[in-house]
Order: sequence, then C-alpha cells, then structure tokens
Amino acid sequence: MTDTQQRHLDEMSKHIEVLLHASEAPLTANVLKMQLSLNTNELARALEILQQRLDAGVLTLHETASGYRLQIADSYSPLIQRVFPQRQERLSQALLETLSVIAYKQPVTRGDIEHVRGVTLSSNILRQLFDKGWIEEKGYKETLGRPALLHTTPQFLDAFGLTNLDELPALPDMEAIKALS
Repeated sequence: MTDTQQRHLDEMSKHIEVLLHASEAPLTANVLKMQLSLNTNELARALEILQQRLDAGVLTLHETASGYRLQIADSYSPLIQRVFPQRQERLSQALLETLSVIAYKQPVTRGDIEHVRGVTLSSNILRQLFDKGWIEEKGYKETLGRPALLHTTPQFLDAFGLTNLDELPALPDMEAIKALS
C-alpha cells in the first residue's frame, strides 16, 4: 500500500468516526461506502484503522444488525451505572421470559408463548415489546383464528448488541439440569 493510499484510508477512518458520532442510529456498510465513495475492501480497512485508533480511548466500534455505531467500552459500565443510575431500565421477569420465547422459538403466536410460560400472557407485556420496537407481527398461522406470528426485529438485536440471532446464548440442556437435581 502506498503512502497516499494509507493517508486516504486514515482520512476515511476519521470521516467514518465523524459520521458515527453525528448519527442517531447505526450506519450500514452500504451507507458508509456510498457516502464516502469507498469499495468494500477500502471500507474494511478504514474500519480496522478506526478500531485501532479507538482502542487507545474509551469508545469502541460495534457492529449491530442495523450497522456500525460507536459505544462506550464495556469496562466503563460500572462507572456509568453509578453516576447515571436512572439510565438503567428494569425489565420485568415476565417481559424477559416472553421476549426469550419469541427470540428462541420464532415465529410464535401468543398461544405458543402462553404454552411455554404456563401462564396467560398480559397484553401490557406485548404492548411494551411492540412499543420498544423489539417485536413485530409477520404473517398469520394457518390455524383456527389465524393468530399473528411474532418475530424479533433489528431493533431487538441492536438493543442487546447482537448482529443476528445466532449470537444468542445457547439454551441450557434441560435434561442435564434435571439430572443434577
């Protein structure tokens, strides 16, 4: 790589950083390539340079399902939680259970969720998940009453720092857990 190419990529990494700081939402690779007139290889190299530069500071480059964003390094979480405790959002156990069933078993219906959890599903829980943009209806089950099929959204992945559902933790082997009892 020539000095000119290296300087260009260094400058492009700074442009990416500026755009990510200014953006309210993650930026996709396609948006970055289009706005900065980069090809795929140039973008990858510019992102590497940006990450190397960020490694010396408190921010990290994070890729989510919706694109790239800058975020504070995980090692600073205790400080943030101590200084800004109101920022912590408490999610109820029922909401987390419902979200887990949807994430791991999608597409699911309300009845499927109630069957797995063993309790009636509160409309308020589903409303909260819809309001957060973490779930959506995608089609209907071909059965009596044609219940809506629920799926997670890219906003769910972004909220939990995932790029895709394959990054969800593995479910525990329930038979192995029962054998320990």
